Amino acid sequence: MTAAESTIESQSRRRLLRRGLQLEYATLGWNTVEIGFLIGAAFAARSVALAGFAFDSMIEIFASVVVVGQLRGHEDPVSERRALRRIGIAFLGLAIYIAVQSIFSIALDIRPDSSPLGIAWLAATCVVMFALAAGKARTGRAIDHPVLKAEAKVTVVDGALAAGILIGLVLNATLGWWWADVAAGVILIGYGISEGRHHLREANTAE
Repeated sequence: MTAAESTIESQSRRRLLRRGLQLEYATLGWNTVEIGFLIGAAFAARSVALAGFAFDSMIEIFASVVVVGQLRGHEDPVSERRALRRIGIAFLGLAIYIAVQSIFSIALDIRPDSSPLGIAWLAATCVVMFALAAGKARTGRAIDHPVLKAEAKVTVVDGALAAGILIGLVLNATLGWWWADVAAGVILIGYGISEGRHHLREANTAE
């Protein structure tokens, strides 16, 4: 490879890294705004699923901050392992929170109301997350960046999770199936346990 070709390749990689950062910043921005919407909608509708998804958004923000640090070249193995453990513990905390909240909702017969705001926001979230995931996957492949490619998969899961909860809210709103909201929360319990174990395992493997 000539010096000119090397320079062009280096410039292309920097451009793609900037694109990756822009995609992560967009994810951070959406999740940050999302928390406010979801917490408000969760309290108004007494929805376990919406409250859990708001908690999930907080975890995703922390995960995106870790990825941004790596894309900017601030790679510290010790800090990365510490961050992975914190993410793992946070996901397990999500599972515990939803489990306890679901039990209380059922025991006290707290039936969630319809949430038009939650439905509208989750529908938009599905579109945005799948679009961001596609951009991250394409950019990650172009520069062969494993962290960005992995983050693309996390964003796909986030979109799929939003779709699952959206279905529960729509069923509650249209058919009065209040238990669909709790069922959507159960999806979050399984997701939290799976992701928590995965990140803790990754942290231990990296040692």
